[in-house]
Amino acid sequence: MAKIKSKFSYGRRLPLLVEKGEDGFYVVECPLFEGCYTQGKTLDEALRNIREVIELILEEKKTREILKSYNPEEISLHTITV
Repeated sequence: MAKIKSKFSYGRRLPLLVEKGEDGFYVVECPLFEGCYTQGKTLDEALRNIREVIELILEEKKTREILKSYNPEEISLHTITV
């Protein structure tokens, strides 16, 4: 996967949720930021796209403040059947 240069470098690892839809596209969401999601035909494409979306979101000072205060000790994903 090619690295994309960013004008901001925070060195933070962010949580991403990835789902493969019935249409075969991958949908990626960063739950840290409201409305931060995208899709791609392949997983690599979807991950490149979410990086671009996050970089655009981080251009806002308010969003950078959210990122600065984000420091979880543990992240886990759980599913339930309903």
